[in-house]
Amino acid sequence: MTIVAITREMGTLGKDVATGLGEALGLPVIYHEIIDNLADRMRVRRSHVVRLLDGKAGLLERLTADQTSLFLHSADEVIDYARQGKGAIIRGWGATHLLRDVPHAICIRVCAPLEVRKHRMMERYDTDDDATIEAEIQSNDEAHGAIMRRHFGIQWTDPEHYDVVFNTKRVSVEECVDELLNLVRLPKFAETGAARQRLDDLALAAKVRAALRISPETRDKKVRVSCESGRAILSSTHLKTNERLAVVEVVVGVPGVRDIGWRTRDRGEERARVH
Repeated sequence: MTIVAITREMGTLGKDVATGLGEALGLPVIYHEIIDNLADRMRVRRSHVVRLLDGKAGLLERLTADQTSLFLHSADEVIDYARQGKGAIIRGWGATHLLRDVPHAICIRVCAPLEVRKHRMMERYDTDDDATIEAEIQSNDEAHGAIMRRHFGIQWTDPEHYDVVFNTKRVSVEECVDELLNLVRLPKFAETGAARQRLDDLALAAKVRAALRISPETRDKKVRVSCESGRAILSSTHLKTNERLAVVEVVVGVPGVRDIGWRTRDRGEERARVH
């Protein structure tokens, strides 16, 4: 199963790279599907989700949208798409960071200098308004950067977060696709049982986080979650006994959770069997 996660900036032709790779591999390119699913899950309009992602949401839209829930639900969607069928090309949505620890996922960034991006966008919109286009690009970049810092604590433009970075000022879309096809064929990016298990663990952890956010009893509780072969490992240092019980009750109800371990700084790990 081939998984390629692509992040790009406005005007870099990253969308074209994703489309070309999807066509070459016969795989779907996932982007708009996640917007539609998120709008349904959060009970907001599709345009509302788009404006939040682009940094264009007004004050009322920002106040009425739970951006933590937006991230948790989108993470759940991204990982679910990565697990389906023969694989997928996933564009945006923090997929390059959500899937970074999956051995058979290839994480790439497509970039280009600002002047090149401005020129491309001015051609696309048939305008010579340099200032407006530059402001649009910078607004989009700032929104993307803010989301990555908030949810991953990283500077997303740093190259060490990716397997490959393509600069489309110097490398054509076709050359990017050819290089990616070579990467996909490498044995190191072949799916293995251990790699599949890692993806399944990430999927289960995402579902647990989403469930905790949805529940009124646990939505404001800060709980770290990881999963290992169906075992949910929870960690928090500031919950009372009744709050921990509420968390466990929610986690027990998540399909796929077979066992729960609770780690605290003072008492190590406690274990609760799910019957």
